Amino acid sequence: MVSSDSSAPRGLAPVQAWMLAIRPKTLPAGAVPVVLGSALAAADGRFRILPALVALVCALGIQVATNFINEIYDFRKGADTAERLGPTRTVAAGIISEQVMIRVSVSLVAVVFLLGMYLVHIAGWPIFLVGVLSLLFAWAYTGGPYPIAYSGLGDLFVFVFFGLVAVGGTYYVQASVLSFPVLLAAAAPGAFSVNILLVNNIRDIATDRTVGKMTLPARIGGDNARKLYVLLTLLAYVVPVLVWLEGYSVWGLFSLGSFPLALGMIRKLHGSEGRELNSVLAGTGKVMTIHGLLFSVGLLL
Repeated sequence: MVSSDSSAPRGLAPVQAWMLAIRPKTLPAGAVPVVLGSALAAADGRFRILPALVALVCALGIQVATNFINEIYDFRKGADTAERLGPTRTVAAGIISEQVMIRVSVSLVAVVFLLGMYLVHIAGWPIFLVGVLSLLFAWAYTGGPYPIAYSGLGDLFVFVFFGLVAVGGTYYVQASVLSFPVLLAAAAPGAFSVNILLVNNIRDIATDRTVGKMTLPARIGGDNARKLYVLLTLLAYVVPVLVWLEGYSVWGLFSLGSFPLALGMIRKLHGSEGRELNSVLAGTGKVMTIHGLLFSVGLLL
């Protein structure tokens, strides 16, 4: 295990260092499902602004906590070395110490838990269960004796938690009920969230295999992982059509307007290797954001 990275930026200001650790390019996976869940609630006349805002803060908090905990455990397991092709990991590079990252992670999880208790107060025990499982997933993704990210099951858990759970939970804290069309709509951000993870892991196949981090792309190979990316992209664009057929506004099909951008990302994914995939990862997050916003705005019209 290495404790430094010769490619790491030096002399970073604290804000820059923490922005690296937060990984802003991954945040659409936390925000878009909450926006979509709230739009569905508004379309059904059940929107409540305070629960929606608290759900957004909690979702982003869980996303960031997952990233922080990922830094700690990947550093311990030697996954973040000088050979990795992605952005600098602050703990492995010695920019932020492991002890500081642990303290900040614990504090962030505590804040999310306390905020989540407000949602439990208004929506009951199902939200408590969802919150506890979400926080457990944030740790178990790379921590514990059987880390999810190292088993190849991370993609399934991301689809469930950043799709079905995030959208469904956001809707439930405002409406106190849940319906099939809501979970159907949740498949779109779930698919995009998996795509973000796929790009990240396609890039890191070689270094991940070296340390035994057998992500899904490490198991099935880069070509098959790219095919899965295409299938999930198509799923995300079929979802608004299915939601419209379930009785929601036809203007939800606005989201199809982002398809040319998604097609561009598919082409770029198939023509990129190594560090070139960092721009595909960022682009996938942008496609997810634009698709989610257009879908959400359309549902409100």
